[in-house]
Amino acid sequence: MDLHGFLKALARRWLTVVVCLALAIGAAVVVTACSTAVYEARTQLFVATRSGEDTTQLSQGQTFSQARVQSYAAIVPTRQVTGPVVRELKLRTTPEELASRITAEAPLNTVLINITVRDTDPKRAASVANAVAACFSAVVERLETPRPTDPKQLAAIERGAPGPVSPVSMGVTQQAVAPSEPVSPRPLLNLAVGVFAGLLLGAGLVVLRETLDTTLKTVEALGEITGLPGLGAIPYDKNAPAQPLITTAAHSQRTEAFRKLRTNLQFAQVDDRPRIIVVTSSLPGEGKTNTSVNLALALVEAGVSTCLVDADLRRPCVAKTFGLVQDAGLTTVLIGQARVQEVMQQAGGQLSVLASGAVPPNPTELLASERMSEVLSELASTYEVVIVDTAPLLPVADTIGLAPLAQGTLLVVRAAKTSRDQVRTAAQALERVGGRVLGTVFNMAAPPKGDRYDAYGSYGELPSPRLSAHQKEVAVTDLAGEK
Repeated sequence: MDLHGFLKALARRWLTVVVCLALAIGAAVVVTACSTAVYEARTQLFVATRSGEDTTQLSQGQTFSQARVQSYAAIVPTRQVTGPVVRELKLRTTPEELASRITAEAPLNTVLINITVRDTDPKRAASVANAVAACFSAVVERLETPRPTDPKQLAAIERGAPGPVSPVSMGVTQQAVAPSEPVSPRPLLNLAVGVFAGLLLGAGLVVLRETLDTTLKTVEALGEITGLPGLGAIPYDKNAPAQPLITTAAHSQRTEAFRKLRTNLQFAQVDDRPRIIVVTSSLPGEGKTNTSVNLALALVEAGVSTCLVDADLRRPCVAKTFGLVQDAGLTTVLIGQARVQEVMQQAGGQLSVLASGAVPPNPTELLASERMSEVLSELASTYEVVIVDTAPLLPVADTIGLAPLAQGTLLVVRAAKTSRDQVRTAAQALERVGGRVLGTVFNMAAPPKGDRYDAYGSYGELPSPRLSAHQKEVAVTDLAGEK
């Protein structure tokens, strides 16, 4: 998926992104509200060596301190330090738990040790930090104090003589004070993380859905899959189930789409214009019958004598759409019980409709029979165009046997429902039997936003002027005078 396709997918699935963003922000707010405030208190120690005033001794002491300071920092969270602190401050915790809240670091090339203590109480954090610094200094000095081994020296110490002194001393450069602001939670940071996580999650879900969703969303994608020309795109209309038939006086997007389909069909094969056109789809529910019916009405509107044949002998719907009789029709003619003229019905006074007739037990054999070819030839000699509504291609084999008898086939594909593999399989099935596929009809497509056919509601017609009450009164008076 390239950047352009990704942006289009985001625009198409913007609600997914918004929902993920709202959930992530809500989670960040809840986490912030439920989190306990944590404070940090920091103290700093300076590690020095006891040496004379000789410059060489001072330099050596500095090197000694820098070499030891990293090891000293590792001693801070040990039990030797935390145990006395817990007893001294009478803390309701264990030395191990206290150690988990203490951090000690020694910056490189320095003799400084930074001790940080985290606690839910700011004053307690400061007191613990200072106590840890004091106890840690005592522990280090005790560890660094050499133990006398000479018996004379031990005897002297017992008599009260001063013992050995630690070569290392610790000095506090910064006392810990009670912090005024907690270090966590951080509302702004949590909110920023929530926004970023929501956007990332939304984008990830969009990409995942686009990857798993193999349905076709655009006419261009349909053309790439089938290699067939797109003869029309019928926009989705929520009122179509209640009003399936287009009205010739209307100028809606759906009506104009069928008129455009009629025009494209008439000019698609100028040198060899088909007269018998089969309309089918890959699966049920893609709108093939609705397309057949309204295409026939659009042809009649253009002055083309048209016959609509309901050849979907498993689920016939044409007669029901027009309110006609279904029991007598195509199957009646095919089995020789009637002639075409005897069962032909009129819809709207101009469109001839040959209903399906009774549902037979062997529709595939009937539609592929020689008699069916004769009926289609008879209709083609009487009408300029014969539109044949047939069964879907993939569930049954009815249309596979009928398509070679026609002069052209229209493949109806429902937007965002039919998968690429299903459309590709249906087109290949028509090609294998030698069916002449004229093109595709992309049904229930997303209507173009802000696309109006013209500012006046129809081509070349000016809008009716809005008259004031006085102008209407004058117009009525003038009209009465003319009469």
